Amino acid sequence: MLVLNWGLTPYQHAWQFQESYTKARRQGKADEDVLVLLEHPPVITVGRSGVDGHILVDSLTLKEKQCEVYHVDRGGDVTYHGPGQLVGYPLLDLKRYGKDVHAYVHNLEEVIIRTLADFGIIAGRDEKYTGVWVGEDKICAIGIGARNWLSFHGFALNIDADLSYFSFITPCGIRGRGVTSMEKLLGAAPAMQEVRSRLIAHFQAVFQIAAVTETDGRWLGDTRPPSWLKGRVASNQNASEVHGMLDELALNTVCSGAHCPNMGECYASRTATFMILGSQCTRQCRFCAVQKGQVQPVDAGEPERVAHMIKRLGLQYAVITSVTRDDLPDGGAEHFARTIEAIRRISPGTLIEVLIPDLQGNEAALDTVIAARPEVINHNVETVPALYSEVRPQANYQRSLAVLDYVKRQAPHIKTKSGIMVGLGETPAQVAAVLADLRSIGCDFLTVGQYLAPSAQHIAIKEYVAPEQFVHYRELAESFGFLHAASGPLVRSSYRAADGFFQKERLSS
Repeated sequence: MLVLNWGLTPYQHAWQFQESYTKARRQGKADEDVLVLLEHPPVITVGRSGVDGHILVDSLTLKEKQCEVYHVDRGGDVTYHGPGQLVGYPLLDLKRYGKDVHAYVHNLEEVIIRTLADFGIIAGRDEKYTGVWVGEDKICAIGIGARNWLSFHGFALNIDADLSYFSFITPCGIRGRGVTSMEKLLGAAPAMQEVRSRLIAHFQAVFQIAAVTETDGRWLGDTRPPSWLKGRVASNQNASEVHGMLDELALNTVCSGAHCPNMGECYASRTATFMILGSQCTRQCRFCAVQKGQVQPVDAGEPERVAHMIKRLGLQYAVITSVTRDDLPDGGAEHFARTIEAIRRISPGTLIEVLIPDLQGNEAALDTVIAARPEVINHNVETVPALYSEVRPQANYQRSLAVLDYVKRQAPHIKTKSGIMVGLGETPAQVAAVLADLRSIGCDFLTVGQYLAPSAQHIAIKEYVAPEQFVHYRELAESFGFLHAASGPLVRSSYRAADGFFQKERLSS
């Protein structure tokens, strides 16, 4: 079982992750049981059997207290979550635990009872109501959901939560009962980390889980460029040769066009990511350095020149991308296919990855690329869906997922790949939901890298993500079932792409 410690996380972000991960499990694309442990900003949730009348204050009061309200798909009535409360979302395959929902709830209660006992609090069950109680006061609410024997939602243990928020509701729809917390009972609250550690140990024991992997997923980043965020500046004879060949053959690279921080290293290693269909893009993505302007006519000789340069460089693995060409009926799919065909003819030993735009979801255009049989088709989702309107206003998250899904369904033998930038204001839960969405459609390879603003006119960086956070994302991806995941500050979608592909081949052979 994987335990995710996420710290303070907006409720909607955690809810979206649960939905995405459960979907990936239903699709058979993820298998690991997961326990998410976190805190929420103030929020009231209303379960399937809840009624709005059990919220006792008006919307203005809730707004003043910065308390959100969500109607959700768990059992039970109304409850409150907030800072100082350890919230747990076990995402389990209940077929492994007896296919008994009542026994599952009983076991969750047992985990909490044992955890509280470690701190000298004698708690128990109530004959009429779920949850964990100390006398007539509830200290832990439990409300779960399950579909296809896959559990979601969970429990909320009051450690040092502000109990005044419970006066805004009729907790769990139960009148005449109170709520309490560890702080109220003990006089001082134990450390959240200590409670969490005890709870994980008891969860493992009660559910008889053989092994638990714990990963902390909420590392604070920097707001100014950290000293460790430096690309490798390399210049040697190889780099000069690459520059010379590009000029001679009149070719573009995304390395130069997108101001990639790894360009020097790649050129010095005699490799590059070729950018076809010109240097001007038809979209106005606010993160991208590629020029936006008058597009050039499609260059019919470009595929041959790309293939000849690949042969001269002796590349075993080549990555081909393009600007977005919404002005073309097929988005440039035929030009991609001709480039792949030219490489097969001129440099037959080279494996090919294409990093394609969404082609506006045109399935006929996708069929053209698929028919050319590259080894990998890559399409980047780029960011979390909540940021699309700000970061990728002309793109659509669901359409990007549909592109990758269509490729995998039409050509299971072709590996699919996607990438996401971080540092734009997303939370770990949102990133995890994207990873789960990608796995639900069978995406094989993943890249996660730090967003770096190309200029002051581009969307601003919200955070320089800590290196430990990138480790967390890689661990998540591996647990979710990606064949390979590259995650680091300077990782880009085509950076060392061959390493990931050949590592996958070694692991599967």
